[in-house]
Amino acid sequence: MTHPYLSRDDVVVVIPALNEALRIRDVVEGALAECPRVLVIDDGSDDGTAERIADLPVTVIRHEQRMGKGASLRDGFAHALRMGARAIVTMDGDGQHLSSDIPRLIAAANRHPGYIVIGARLRRRSQQPIYRRLANEFADWGIAWGTGYQLADSQSGQRLYPAAVAALTDVPGEDFVFEAQILISAAQQLGTRCVSVPIESRYKCVHSAEQFRPSHFKPLRDFSRITSHVVLGVLRRGGVPEMFRRIRANPVVIDDPSGEFAPPPLGVVQTRSS
Repeated sequence: MTHPYLSRDDVVVVIPALNEALRIRDVVEGALAECPRVLVIDDGSDDGTAERIADLPVTVIRHEQRMGKGASLRDGFAHALRMGARAIVTMDGDGQHLSSDIPRLIAAANRHPGYIVIGARLRRRSQQPIYRRLANEFADWGIAWGTGYQLADSQSGQRLYPAAVAALTDVPGEDFVFEAQILISAAQQLGTRCVSVPIESRYKCVHSAEQFRPSHFKPLRDFSRITSHVVLGVLRRGGVPEMFRRIRANPVVIDDPSGEFAPPPLGVVQTRSS
């Protein structure tokens, strides 16, 4: 199957936002600098999130009450596809993702046509709280049992989805479970894999003046939901030994032209990483 070249004009950036008045304007302005079409899903915010970007050339969909990240992404995907998106980039509204990484996601998508591209927080991982890092690694292992392949940073909210994946309509799960399940549904229904692009871990720390609001992700609660969801699915399907063999045979795919985390793809000139 031939995949036409993907450009910034083919992409819609979807930003779920719940009480993101602190950083949402910076996030949206950064996204607009990389892609002309930006869509914000205001999930019942009561802190003036939508008002902070009212004068910017973006589309805002507002939920009158909180419906969760899964519902925000579903609505964002459906609207972006109606806008003619060939791919959708998702970013969180809290400023933890760099808009300057969007071109790298698009470039990786062109080197790996049809893949979901994950912005994997592999750089400066020392900034990431240790409990979050361990929990993320556990989640990667768990979600691999649903996808049948290994992946890096399955919990990152900065991703590029091909239109065919975003168009899946029967993806179960709410809140953060949806982001895990869409990887599994894409693998099982479309045979879609993930490729990870190394990005920075950006968290509030003693050496940083950047301000981030407390995460909506609650590790104990949300990892319990994600893990139980995946485990139940594996048990229903059966074939645990065969799935284990598949996972072992399909290691993580990392797109890193710098060569820091993986050998550069053929035809890509290696550059010094910053």
